[in-house]
Parts: sequence; structure tokens; C-alpha cells
Amino acid sequence: MPTLQDLREQRANIWSQMTEIMDRTGNAPSGEDAAAYDRAEKELDQIGAQIERGERHEAQARSLNRVDRTGVVPAGGDESEDGEGDVERYTNVFRAFLRDGLDEMPREDRQFMRSRFVANPKNAAGVGTGSAGGYAVPPAFRDIFIETMKMYGPMLNEAEIIETATGANLPWPTNDDTGNVGALLAENTQVTEQDVTLGTASLDAYMYTSKLVRVSLQLLQDRPDFDTWLARKLGERIGRILNAHFTTGTGTSQPDGIVTSATVGVTGTGSFATTGGIAGDNLIDLVEALDPAYGASNNLKFMGNQSVRKAVRKLKDGQGRYMWEISLQNGVPDSLLGYPFLVNNDMAALAASSKSLLFGDIREAYVARIVRELTTMRLAERYADYLQVGFLAFERADGTMQNANAVRVFQTTATA
Repeated sequence: MPTLQDLREQRANIWSQMTEIMDRTGNAPSGEDAAAYDRAEKELDQIGAQIERGERHEAQARSLNRVDRTGVVPAGGDESEDGEGDVERYTNVFRAFLRDGLDEMPREDRQFMRSRFVANPKNAAGVGTGSAGGYAVPPAFRDIFIETMKMYGPMLNEAEIIETATGANLPWPTNDDTGNVGALLAENTQVTEQDVTLGTASLDAYMYTSKLVRVSLQLLQDRPDFDTWLARKLGERIGRILNAHFTTGTGTSQPDGIVTSATVGVTGTGSFATTGGIAGDNLIDLVEALDPAYGASNNLKFMGNQSVRKAVRKLKDGQGRYMWEISLQNGVPDSLLGYPFLVNNDMAALAASSKSLLFGDIREAYVARIVRELTTMRLAERYADYLQVGFLAFERADGTMQNANAVRVFQTTATA
């Protein structure tokens, strides 16, 4: 079984083969050369996906081993003096609930479980409750759920994330003070005032669901880690929809996406016939379009659709050097112009007038709000004749741009 370092070296060798083809054919391979390049690129992407998966797994393992559960308790009451034991008990009771449902549980466990019942709010602001609802999940289940969401939602890793105990409307300050400067002050002269340029955005709590996951009784009986499996499946689904909305949400009845609100820093000049819709000069212009105040940030990166990555891999600078650099170091991603490139396929693919590439400090630019109270529902009777049980999760979240100066987006020309 190859190690991550072995895979990185394999990828570097494949990249060398690809660059040799491009150099030899003047960036215009055809016939057998084109076919060889396409095969190599497909293998490069497959190995890259293996490396990313391995690194995500290592990061997830490290994160789960160091999770701070301070203050994270099941809903329905405060921790008792034996708080750790209370959490452990609920974890075990919740696991039994997933497998067998309430009816098969001892009476004291049913009462304990029902004390964690959370009624679903009728609206995003959390005003009022309905008769339907679910059960708050224990910390271990939630940790796995959240980590899986991050694996399948790049924006959940990159944005500033805040957690709240409730879903009440949260006013959030936005900042754009780059136009304000200091001034000289003459002797015995009063200092003039200049307010900080602050705006206000609103973080709501839109209700998201994983949709229904139907599970056979055989899987429930035979899989000892069923609760872990279920947390990952539910987290994967909600992670994907949150990433889509945090990326390109309209801001109307859903979060305000970072690409939707980002200022266009560069309009493309490259044609699809010669450069795949994006030229090397566009990349340099996009970096330079960012306010210099953010140039020293250690968190600057590109984020784009996979089709952008495919195009920029072929671009060279004025000295004939490829702008894309393959990494051989553990934890160091491939880079473009020295900056990491994050694939986010919820951004538009390269096409006329598409906003398919973003650059800047995403964490400074965008904030996402997650309501801590994750709930699940178990539907046993609905699919009893199929010998199946249905599960679904509810998570409440929102996101908005908090500093539009921290990112810029590239838009292809309408005539490319």
C-alpha cells in the first residue's frame, strides 16, 4: 500500500511527463500526444484525489482526538455534577435509540431520551415551536457530523465559523474601512473625527435537512459502528448543500454566497480556443486586484472550479515556466503563483461570463453561522413493510460576506 509520500512522488513524475508533452508540442498537443496528455492528466487527478482524501482523514483524526467538548451538552437541561457521566450515558442511550427505537428501550432510558427532544422551530428566527421535532445528538455524534460536513464542504473549512446556542436573528457587523486614512495634526489643533466604516448584515438560521436516509434492519443489526456511519452520511449531505449556498447562494431565502457578493477584480482576456478561457496575465491581474492591505495575509488562496484548475495547469509565465507547482511536502498543497488552489465545484465551470475563480482571504471575507443544536429523527413505522428505518437530520445555518475587500473574483469575457 503506497504511503502519501509515495503518492506525491508518483504525481510529481506524472506531472513531469505532462510538462514534457506540452513543452515538446508548444502547448498544443495533438494525436497521440494529446491522448497521452489526457491519460496522464486523468491519472494525476486520481492520485491527487487519493492524496487529498488521505490528508483529510489524517486531519479529521487529529481533530477528533483533540475536540474540546467543554460546554457542549445534550439539549434539555444543564449538565449535572457528574456531567461527563451524563454525556456518556446519553451517548449510549442515543446509540440504542438509533438501533431499536424508543419502544424497545427501558422506561428510564425512554424518559432520559425524551428529555432531549427538540421541537423544530416554525421559522428561521426560532420564534414559536411546532409539534414535530427530533432528538438532540450527543457530542461524539455531532463531532463526526461536523467534521464530515467540512470534508464535503470547502467553505466550511475556509470561512469564519461561529456557533450559536439558538437560531435567533443575529445582526453581524461588516467592515470596509480601507478608504479612511489618518492625517497630519498641527500644534494646538483639535483632532478631527472619522467614524469607522461599518455596515450591518443579518445572520438568520435557515433550516437544512439531510433528506431521508433509509436503512435496512440488517445494516442496523450487523454494523457495530452504525451511529458513526449515520453521522457521516447525514453530515455529507448537509455539508454539500451548505457549501453550495455559502458559495453561490442568492441571499434571498438562503445564505448570501461569497461568489455572489464578491467584486469582479478582473474580466478575462483569454479565449477558450487558445487558453481555455483564462490567461496567465489574468491570474496576475486577479492577485493585484486585491487591496494591498491583505497582501501580507498568510491565508491568501485561489478557489475555483475544477475546470479552472485544468486550464491553469497548462499556463506558463514569460520565462516559459509553468505557473502550477506540484507539492511533494506533507500538508503543503499544490500552488498557483505560490498560493494554494482550493477546488470548489459549486463555483461555475469555465464558460462565457462565468465567475469561476476567486482569490483572497476567504476567512476574512466570509462568515458562516451554525446553530449548535443538531437534531435527528427516526421513522420506523413509515417503512416497516420494507424492513427499513428512515433517518434524517436538521441543521440550521446562514452565511454572509463580512469584508468584501478581502476577496476578488475573476469573470470570463462574454465573447471568449
